Amino acid sequence: MHYDFIACSTVRIAAELVGVHRNTAAYYFHRLRVLIAEHVDKHSWFDGEIELDENYFGGHRKGQRGRCAAGKVPVFVLLKRGGKVYTRVLPDAKSRTFLPIIESKIYPDSIVYTDNFASYDVLDASDFKHYRINQSTQFVDKKDRQNHINGIENFRNQAKHHMRKFNGIPKAHFELYMKECEWRFNTPREKQQLTILKQVVKGKI
Repeated sequence: MHYDFIACSTVRIAAELVGVHRNTAAYYFHRLRVLIAEHVDKHSWFDGEIELDENYFGGHRKGQRGRCAAGKVPVFVLLKRGGKVYTRVLPDAKSRTFLPIIESKIYPDSIVYTDNFASYDVLDASDFKHYRINQSTQFVDKKDRQNHINGIENFRNQAKHHMRKFNGIPKAHFELYMKECEWRFNTPREKQQLTILKQVVKGKI
C-alpha cells in the first residue's frame, strides 16, 4: 500500500486496489503519517538564509485569508533557501509561541526573512540578522531581490493543493497531514519517498 500512499490515492481507491476493507486502508495510511511525522521531526538545525512565516489552513469561509480568518489552523513555517522546510501547528501566532521554535531550529547569526507582522519585532533584538518584506504592497523588495518569502509561498500552495484532495481533515489529525506535506516537499522524488517510507515502516507496523 506504500505505492498508493505515495501516489496520493484516496483511502477508498487504495482499499479497492489492494483488496482490503476501507477501514484497514484508513488505519494504515494514518500509521504512515504518524511515522512520517516522527521521521521529519528529526531535522538538524537550519543555518544560512531562512524564510519565516505563519500560514493559515482549513476553515470554511471561502475567500477569507490572513491572520483574522476564522476557523483556520495557524502553522508556523521555516524554510531554508535551497534546502528543506519545517512546520509546526500553533495554538496562536504570538511571538512567545514561535520564538522558542526559531531558537531551537536556527543557528545564531543566520539571516531570517519575515513579513511586517508585529510579532516578529522580537527578532530585531535577537541573535539573528532580520529582514522584512511588506507583503501588503509587494512580494519582493525591489531594492533588494533577496528580501522575500516566496519559498514559503511555494510550499503553502503545494500543501494546500495536496490537502484539497481530502474531503475534510479532522483537526485532531491536521498536524499529521501537515507533516506529510513537509515530507513530500523535502523529498520530491517518488523513488526516494518509497525508499524512506520502507525504512521508517520496517518493524513498526
